[in-house]
Amino acid sequence: MKVATWNVNSIRTRLNHLVNWLQENPVDVLCLQETKVIDDSFPRESFTSLGYDAHISGQKSYNGVAILSRIPLSSVSAGFAPILGEAYADLDEQKRVISGVADGIRIVNLYVPNGSSVGSEKYLYKLRWLEALREYLRELGGNQEPHPRPHSLLVCGDFNIALEDIDIHDPTGREKMVMATDLERQALRSVLELGLSDGFRKFTAEGGQFSWWDYRQAAFRRNLGWRIDHIYLTPDLYERAIACTIDVAPRKLEQPSDHVPVILEL
Repeated sequence: MKVATWNVNSIRTRLNHLVNWLQENPVDVLCLQETKVIDDSFPRESFTSLGYDAHISGQKSYNGVAILSRIPLSSVSAGFAPILGEAYADLDEQKRVISGVADGIRIVNLYVPNGSSVGSEKYLYKLRWLEALREYLRELGGNQEPHPRPHSLLVCGDFNIALEDIDIHDPTGREKMVMATDLERQALRSVLELGLSDGFRKFTAEGGQFSWWDYRQAAFRRNLGWRIDHIYLTPDLYERAIACTIDVAPRKLEQPSDHVPVILEL
C-alpha cells in the first residue's frame, strides 16, 4: 500500500497538478490539506475518473482536508467532536481533521494550525489544538490498557512543526520562530509519545530534506526549506514500512503549491 500526504494550497488552483501527479503516481490513498473549498464544490469527478473516492471536510477559502482513496474507506470521521465529544466542537469550526479505515489501518489526515506568531492568540490556539489531537489519537488508538488497539494508526499531514533542527535549512534563532519553538515541539512530542514514529526518518537520517519552501526569496531554488509535512506510524506499521520519500517535482511547476507530496510505502 502507498499512502501520500500533500498540502495543495487550494485544490481548484492546483487541480491539474494534482490530477497529473496521480496519473504518474497512482498511490492507494492521498491525504490532502488546505483544499480551501466547500464540500459541494469539491471537484470529485476529476478523481472518480481515476478510480478514487473522495472523502471531504471542507470550508470556503480556508483550511479543508480530504482523503482520496482507491481502497474502500470505512468509519470515516471528520473533526475531533465525534470522538471526543461536544466539548471540542469549537475546534472543529476550522476543518482540519478527517480519518478513515483502509485495510485495517486507521489513516488520520491533519492540517495543524500554523500559529501565526509566537505568543499570539493563534499560537495559543495551536497549542490547545495539539493537546486535543493527543486525546483524539489516544481514543482512536485504544492505547490504554486494558483496551486493545482496534486499528493500526497512520497519522499524516501538514503539521506546521519542524521537530528537529535538521528539519530547517537554518535553525539559527529557531526558538523564536513559529513552527520551531520549544512549546510547539514539546506538544508534538507529547503526541508522538502515544507510540508514533516518523516514517521518513526510518530511511533518511541526513538534513537538507524539506517539504515546504516559502514563495519568497527564491527559497525553493536555494533550498531554503522546512520539513513540516510528516507521516507517523504505530510500531506495527513502522516495521512494515519499506520506503518514504519526498517528491519535489511538483514544486518546479508553474504556480505550484508551496508544499510537496510525502509518500510512504508499506
